[in-house]
Amino acid sequence: MSARDLLRQLPAVDELLRRPALAPLWRELGPAGARHVIAAVLAELRADPTPAKLAALDASLAAAAHRRLQPSLRPVINATGVILHTNLGRAPLSPAAAARLAEVAASYTNLELDLATGLRARRDRHLDPLLAELTGAEASLVVNNNAAAVLLAVHTLAVDLQGEVLVSRGELVEIGESFRIADIVARGGARLVEVGSTNRTRLADYAAALTPATRLILRVHRSNFVQTGFVEQPELAALAAFAHEHALPLLEDLGSGALVPLPALPSEPTVAASLRAGVDLVAYSGDKLLGGPQAGLLSGRAPLLARLRANPLFRALRVDKLTLAALEATLAAYARGDRDALPVFALAAAPALEARVRAFAAQLPPALGADILAGESLLGGGSTPGQSLPAWLIALPPNFAPRLRLAQPPVLARLERDRCLLDLRTVFPHQQPALLAALRALL
Repeated sequence: MSARDLLRQLPAVDELLRRPALAPLWRELGPAGARHVIAAVLAELRADPTPAKLAALDASLAAAAHRRLQPSLRPVINATGVILHTNLGRAPLSPAAAARLAEVAASYTNLELDLATGLRARRDRHLDPLLAELTGAEASLVVNNNAAAVLLAVHTLAVDLQGEVLVSRGELVEIGESFRIADIVARGGARLVEVGSTNRTRLADYAAALTPATRLILRVHRSNFVQTGFVEQPELAALAAFAHEHALPLLEDLGSGALVPLPALPSEPTVAASLRAGVDLVAYSGDKLLGGPQAGLLSGRAPLLARLRANPLFRALRVDKLTLAALEATLAAYARGDRDALPVFALAAAPALEARVRAFAAQLPPALGADILAGESLLGGGSTPGQSLPAWLIALPPNFAPRLRLAQPPVLARLERDRCLLDLRTVFPHQQPALLAALRALL
């Protein structure tokens, strides 16, 4: 049969819309969605008509409809062993935070209403008592991520175009998607002045860089890389004293957002420690070591935070009720001394899981060729560079990785040593049956 004859047999769109077997899918998609799916499948068939494709038209339409009905943003199984995986949404929320988020999402709230007075109030006041208790800060505010927190601080404190921000050359970090500290400072309306050298910066270097235009000193925690060897930087307390001696605020971009000391990560500074050292403002993330939703928090001196809050840019960067609800529940876990209720801590504190890995691997078909290897898990998210957690890994042939990404639910593995590696540290126990099913389906 010629291609022309095949094309003559193609049903009309309206005929396909009336097919009983497909009717439930068309109802789910709605009229516009159904016509879009039909048009796309018919266009593909017209481009390469074959008898087999024509015979499988209904099946192709059903498959295309199911794909369109699948949400674009959906849960995945993280078998990479990277706890704060930026591409996978960083910190998973605790059950309590998820429940609070759902409760607030489905209701009206007192977001900007003081119930005692009936007057309008700040939306992020709901976090004030918890953040004051956990960090010792006079005041705090919340924006949509840590880069926004630094941008708001720079824009407020060094707003005139001649204003200068001093930053050590050893702290000019680049974060995800090529965003650099220098670019954020520039967008904040200030001029960045590099201080010291790549590996050594002293207080004398800051002193030499001071001019009448200096408005701010920015200290950036090197959370996503490590310097070793011939390295020097001023102690934080000494830098704070220097800033105050010259009537300058000291802003620290702490990034990772640790609220409490972490036994597994003893070198990671906390927000409270920075404030005790004399830092005026600390900027930190909500979805890294803090273990909550994406957010940027600023804690420190009340007069400076009042200036930031009065900046019109703050309104453009503020967060919604869902973020505040999840953050409040996360901070409440710290306040009651139950940080292990937060998945980021539970996952980081887990042992190497050898018994669990071996028990899981024993259920895999031998034809998969799975091996068990000693390896490492990572905290990730641009945090704790050079540090890892011991782990036991399941190794498979590398060609399985792309097929696992297309499983339902998708499974993300780690490609390393020319193997597809599965790390159960970041696979929640309730996800193991689905992971097992996905692996068995590879055969």
